[in-house]
This record gives sequence, structure tokens and C-alpha cells, in this order.
Amino acid sequence: MNYLAHIYLARHSDAAMVGAMLGDFVKANDTEHYAPEIATEIRLHRSIDSFTDQHPVVQSSKELFREGRRRYAGIVLDVFYDHVLSRHWERYADVPRQELIHRFYRALMAHEDQLPERLRLITPRIVQQDWLGAYAELEGVEQALHGVSRRLSRNGHVLRESIADMREHYEAFAQGFGEFFPDLIRYSEEKRLTSSL
Repeated sequence: MNYLAHIYLARHSDAAMVGAMLGDFVKANDTEHYAPEIATEIRLHRSIDSFTDQHPVVQSSKELFREGRRRYAGIVLDVFYDHVLSRHWERYADVPRQELIHRFYRALMAHEDQLPERLRLITPRIVQQDWLGAYAELEGVEQALHGVSRRLSRNGHVLRESIADMREHYEAFAQGFGEFFPDLIRYSEEKRLTSSL
């Protein structure tokens, strides 16, 4: 899953949302100097990603990508799922989407001294360019994927080409999200309550 979905799943507190974001920047076994709630969410982030990658609906969606592009299907779907979550936010959340996003931005800036350098450097851009809000439009998804492709050491063009598959199978991927996401919500809630993450 991508940033917005992780923030949504951790929306019960500001610290949890920061931890959910840190999951992409901090290794799960390198959490000892974070507050317990943040450390838990960092570890849960990794579990959520594993659950997502192994879910049958996600696996089936990856098969719709053209040969040679499937290695990047997970990246494309992660960002695309933030788009679908944005478009159907009211199905899943009582709080308005932009309200939660701005709350997260404030929390992220309030925890600036705890952020790894890479995240600390891009936080102003995340906030000023409203990265999470931009996922509501397909153009925002494509822009995010272009950004990821530039950071790849090689074959960034293949990731960019995968955008065509996303557009071609938009409805199938969106329907898959509707089937998969409730399972992920249940998984994350159960994992948070019952596991010693």
C-alpha cells in the first residue's frame, strides 16, 4: 500500500500516522529509539505490505500487466489504490479526506526531529505539493509514478510504460480494490490488537 492507505489505517492517532509513514523509511528491526506507538506502526506497515502483496485479488491484478512490466505492477497498484481510496473515501471514513491529510501533515512536521534525513528533506515538498491529496486525480498518480521511476537505478522507463496498463485496466483494478481493501482493514485492526508487533 502507498502513503494515504497507510495513514488511513493508522488514523486513530497522530503518532500512529507518523509511524505508518516511517514504515517506508525505517527498517522494522531498527525501531528501538522510537516511542512504542510509532515503533508498532512501523512494524505494522511492513506486515500490511506483505499482506497486500500476497492477497489473491492483488495477485490477479498483477497478472493484467503486460509481460515485462509485471515486476513493477506492485508499485503501480500501491499508488493506484491510494487513488481509489481517495475517490471512494466516504465509504471507509467518517472524517473528510483533506481534514485527515492536513492533520497528518501537521503531525509529520511536529515530529520533524524524529524523521530520518531522507524523509525530513522531502517533508516540505510533501506538504506544499499536497502529495496525498493529489492522488484523487489520475494525473497525481501518474506524477507520483514518474517520480518513483526517476529514483530507480535502472529500467525507470518500464515503470512509466506500466501506466498504460493502469489506464487500460482501470475499472478492473478499482473493483479489485473494493474487494481487497475491507480484508486489509480487518487484517490491520486484528494485527494491531492481537500481535506483539
